[in-house]
Amino acid sequence: MNNNIVVAIDGYSSCGKSTLAKALAKELHFIYVDSGAMYRAVTLYFLRHNIDFTNHAQVADALHNIHLNFKTHNHKTFITLNEEDVSEEIRQMHVADKVSPVSAIKEVRVAMVRQQQRMGRSKNIIMDGRDIGTVVFPDAQVKLFMTADPKIRAERRYKELLPTNPNITLEEVFDNLAHRDYQDTTRQESPLIRAQDAIILDNTDLSQDEQLLFALSHIEPFITE
Repeated sequence: MNNNIVVAIDGYSSCGKSTLAKALAKELHFIYVDSGAMYRAVTLYFLRHNIDFTNHAQVADALHNIHLNFKTHNHKTFITLNEEDVSEEIRQMHVADKVSPVSAIKEVRVAMVRQQQRMGRSKNIIMDGRDIGTVVFPDAQVKLFMTADPKIRAERRYKELLPTNPNITLEEVFDNLAHRDYQDTTRQESPLIRAQDAIILDNTDLSQDEQLLFALSHIEPFITE
């Protein structure tokens, strides 16, 4: 196998980026790095400690106290915030509502990109996020840009949230995604854009198995026995 293969997966919220990334990591025995979970974990820390997002000094101080790590158990990846498993809590709506403005803070992005690049220096990795192929790993061997019909994305996210948020409505989820799309694509720091050499993967009408096969067909040429 070639050394240090990086697969960068970017795209809109609730396009199934993490689902595909996890499946690819399992299939290829690569390390999966969920960059979105990292920004969510930072957001959770800020919310818990009442950090003023607009106060650069507070943000910088808080970042020194945030230690993130990924752990794998039974083919599942968990993120820890200062050794606490926060994989479930970071998916709640109170975090989702604030993650885009936190992700747009320059100091946060610099700190997270530094950690992400460190992870990719010596391992074969699959990383998903908003700016992986454009900022974090512009030289990644494979870049995928995922998209899907907004209504389909909202329905998928709604089904995912409903078990732990029984009072949530589909309209709320749709509005949240639309707001995040706007923030992600218009922010000053590393906006969501497709890298020129990224392959578009529109999974509106694809099953998880079909999108996995599509991605594998573009990755396997870089892998040798």
